[in-house]
Formats: sequence, C-alpha cells, structure tokens
Amino acid sequence: MTMKFNRRGFIKKGVIALIGAQLGYLFFDSFKKKGENEEDQHWYEVGPIGNLEANTIYPFQSGQFYLSVLEDGGILAFSVKCTHLGCVIQAQKDGFICPCHASSFNKYGEVMSPPATRALDTFDIKVRNGILFVDHQNAKKRSQFEKPQITYA
Repeated sequence: MTMKFNRRGFIKKGVIALIGAQLGYLFFDSFKKKGENEEDQHWYEVGPIGNLEANTIYPFQSGQFYLSVLEDGGILAFSVKCTHLGCVIQAQKDGFICPCHASSFNKYGEVMSPPATRALDTFDIKVRNGILFVDHQNAKKRSQFEKPQITYA
C-alpha cells in the first residue's frame, strides 16, 4: 500500500491543525485560574522602600504615576492625569500643576486652584519584603484627601 502525498492536501491539513491548536489554547487559557504571578502583573515595582527620601515627589512615566513621599514617611501614588480634563500634570516642589488650564494640587493631591473640582486619583500601594509596589492600572477616584489614603511601610 503506497500513500500519495499531494501538496494541497498536506497544506490544508496543516492549516486545520494549527487553527485547532490555537482554538484549543484559547479555550483552555480562558478557564485557567489566575495565579499569583498573573495577579501581580498590574503592580508596578518601585523598588526598595529605604531608597525613598521624605518630602519628595518621584515621577514614574512608564507606570504613569507620581509617588509623593511625605515628611512623616507616608506615601501616596497619584495618577498623572488632571481631574479636570485629563491633561498630564507636572510635579512641582510642593505639589502638582496642570499645564493645560493651570489647576494646581498640593502634595496630598488636593485641589489648590481650579478649574479642577476634585483631588487627584490615587493608586493602591503595598510593601512586600521591603519592596514598594503600586497598582498603576486601577485608579481610585476621590473627592478629597483623607488620612487613611496614606500608606505607611
């Protein structure tokens, strides 16, 4: 018994096998439970908490947030977007300013001068084994600053 191979049939079967493999991957991947590594993917690793200097604002362009380290060691992470129209804010010595419409915010993200009407959005912060992480994909809207929003290591 001899088998004849024709090119068209071989390519057709190969393409069907590839499509089947891809569909199988998508099917099983959609039911796979999220592991800790996947859950942690949205947490931006800032680095060792001991490297942060008090009373300083650090920009993180790749994570699109600012880290405000307060004089007492408390930390706040702010979105780079102004709450007025979403322009990218700029850090100043004691706060932030929006170059589009001149809204200004203090180091706690509170509105100091309008047209912005609410405080800057914040991100959750966690410290694990002395390393600081910021959840830079889930901004928390807030109307004003409240002391429990500060994270202490």
